[in-house]
Amino acid sequence: MDLLRSAYSNSSDEEPEPAPEPAPAPAPARPFGFHPPPPKRPRPENRTISIPAKSNRSRPPPTEAPVHGRYVSKRERALLGSGSPSAAVPDHPDTTAPSASTSAAVSCMGSLLDSDLPSDVLSLLRHQTKGHGHLAHIQERLSVALKGHTKAVNTIQWSESHAHLLASASMDHKVFIWNVWSKNHKKARILSHHNAAVKDVKWSKLGWHVLSCGYDCTSRLVDIEKGIETQVFKEDQVVSVVKFHPDNFNLFLSGGAKGQLRLWDVRTGKATHQYIRQLGPILDLEFSLDGKQFISSSDVSFSNISENAVIVWDVSRQVPLSNQVYGEAYTCTCIRHHPTEPCFVAQSNGNYIALFSSNPPFRLDKYKRYEGHGVSGFPIKCNFSLDGEMLATGSSEGSIYFYKYGSSELLGKTKAYTSPCVDVAFHPTMSNFIAVCSWAGDISVFE
Repeated sequence: MDLLRSAYSNSSDEEPEPAPEPAPAPAPARPFGFHPPPPKRPRPENRTISIPAKSNRSRPPPTEAPVHGRYVSKRERALLGSGSPSAAVPDHPDTTAPSASTSAAVSCMGSLLDSDLPSDVLSLLRHQTKGHGHLAHIQERLSVALKGHTKAVNTIQWSESHAHLLASASMDHKVFIWNVWSKNHKKARILSHHNAAVKDVKWSKLGWHVLSCGYDCTSRLVDIEKGIETQVFKEDQVVSVVKFHPDNFNLFLSGGAKGQLRLWDVRTGKATHQYIRQLGPILDLEFSLDGKQFISSSDVSFSNISENAVIVWDVSRQVPLSNQVYGEAYTCTCIRHHPTEPCFVAQSNGNYIALFSSNPPFRLDKYKRYEGHGVSGFPIKCNFSLDGEMLATGSSEGSIYFYKYGSSELLGKTKAYTSPCVDVAFHPTMSNFIAVCSWAGDISVFE
């Protein structure tokens, strides 16, 4: 028993053996029938245990990596775990927690202000009346060429509150903020928070914030002025499109590769609504003018059922109002609502743009379509001018096509690239400027 007792008295397989205990004195005589309690495990008197000092989580104590093949005890594994920098990061971070070092993911290349703009452009920005354009005027002359992306640019968007800034999202994992007419540095910010291709980017109307999403299954809200990633919204799908609510800028929609649609609240970082239906990958989202409805476009090429290609949803009730809007077996890569009229258009892979009513029963206009350009399977987008009198679209051949909204007449086209022209965006105040991007990574502004 003494041998077993001394063998099990050592609580760690790496501690020195305790010194032998002196022989116990003989116990006094006990009355008959008395059963003493089992002896306790003796505690060594000369055992020393080194307890690691508490340290800040941001500066873990240095630990030596174990030699390969050597046995590592539980206590040593615990010490290595507490001292490892990766142990302080949970496997599944909170959906609203920003990344650890966001300042390193923002490269400040130039100024975000309009102080170094040419005087003529600055005068136009400050005095141009929003929404007034010339219907017969087609943007044909290249004004600015923006170089920086190394792969395809998926989308571009002008800032409405800072109209000299343009945001772009690319397959090279980056979001660029361009000070388009700056004399010094046109690349104002490079945002590298995503670790995969970026599919979409939208400006927030609450300040110097942009919301981007992509193949890393996240949507990220970044303060470009401070260079801080303020929130991360994690999902279990590739997020392909985000869209802010037109009235409540704290809400935004997200849609992804698994067909899941969610309405997020920026203030809580949680999804307040989820719109459930057996859909294919979400391609685009668009709110109605009053924000009570939204339109979703999904990929139906994997099935013979085309009724879910375009769906009109009720935002608050989370139910589809109509799922038989578009009956043709084509995928619609882009949805755009008219700025004033109760209608919306959908860019079809059938090489035309279809027109729909945004009032029930959301019927397709069978007598009017905008055709003449090619899509050829690329994610080609379209956009209305500020007054809604003109509809512009990219094309697989690299040209910008301009259509008259009322009659669907082709007004003209401008050759922009040799590669597909993916997205087009009219300037929010100067109607004679339009920005376009290409599948080769180029961004241009025409006037």
